[in-house]
Amino acid sequence: VQLQASGGGLVQPGGSLRLSCAASSLIFRRYSTAWYRQAPGKQRELVAVVSRDDSTNYADSVKGRFAISRDNAGKMVYLQMNIVRPEDTAVYYCRLYNWDQDYWGQGTLVTVSS
Repeated sequence: VQLQASGGGLVQPGGSLRLSCAASSLIFRRYSTAWYRQAPGKQRELVAVVSRDDSTNYADSVKGRFAISRDNAGKMVYLQMNIVRPEDTAVYYCRLYNWDQDYWGQGTLVTVSS
């Protein structure tokens, strides 16, 4: 199983960015999907989750600004990031998991700076 995250880059404060994560070689709909991030010098933290039943949950710091979504047929998970802030700067990781399997992508760097 491979997870390929993409879409990171440099964005100005207040701007938008969309991250994508492509999965291969699995029955995608059987997994919950999530985005995490790790800022320099900090622990990795959960950003957003979309479960198998399409329910979502967000960290308080991104509620109202970020939106997670998934495409089961295309085996993709997305993170739409709006009104970004400098404190959103981090490496973002996608994760697919269920009761006995856990997969992580390689990370994509998002830098929010003017």
